[in-house]
Amino acid sequence: MITHRIEQWTWAATILQSSNVAWQYGVSGPFWYASGATIQVLLFGVMAIEIKRKAPNAHTVCEIVRARWGRAAHAVFLVFCLMTNVIVTAMLLLGGSAVANALTGINVYAASFLIPLGVVAYTLAGGLKATFLASYIHSVVVHVVLVVFVFLVYTSSHRLGSPRVVHNHLTAVASAARDCSAPLSYSDQACGPVHGNFKGSYLTMLSSGGLVFGIINIVGNFGTVFVDNVSLMFIHSGIRIWYVRIKSTNPFM
Repeated sequence: MITHRIEQWTWAATILQSSNVAWQYGVSGPFWYASGATIQVLLFGVMAIEIKRKAPNAHTVCEIVRARWGRAAHAVFLVFCLMTNVIVTAMLLLGGSAVANALTGINVYAASFLIPLGVVAYTLAGGLKATFLASYIHSVVVHVVLVVFVFLVYTSSHRLGSPRVVHNHLTAVASAARDCSAPLSYSDQACGPVHGNFKGSYLTMLSSGGLVFGIINIVGNFGTVFVDNVSLMFIHSGIRIWYVRIKSTNPFM
């Protein structure tokens, strides 16, 4: 279940936006990006257990809303859910296409049409089992890439090679004496002390910009968790798998 959830939430923004806020606000940026979804997942986990008990045949959030609050609320949630899924899908396709373009030079529009074909193919061929297998494979790939990156940056890089050197470089970047003129830096690039951070440092959690981003991220993630039907399907399938495993080992259930 954990591996499946990690894979489903490792999307374009996980790599691109977390790196962006790290460059803008320092270490507080990726912290707030990662922690911004933990509250919703905890609350949704508790709610999902109750949903499984009281509505075991429900498949989407909209079904539950219609049964509990009627057609008017159902229509409102249909609009919200549709917009959320369209935006998330567009973000995933655009982010994946941009990465494929950077790695291979493929046309972004062509990649946007080709990327979903592989997902559709293995889903049609293997169903739910294929999605879980794909999740495990994707998680392995993601973790291997992260381990390789960490090894290269903190041990074998000829420019960095150790945590101390990385720390010294981050301190130098935020120095007030740093030369921010071209060609060393440009107007749209972060250079010098970080505005809103304690002593302008990248290495502090005392960041007003990072805190504001954290609040926005927490509020926004309530929509991606509660309105995105993938979350409900994940909890539904995960609880079902957990129940089947317990039942297979307990003769009294």
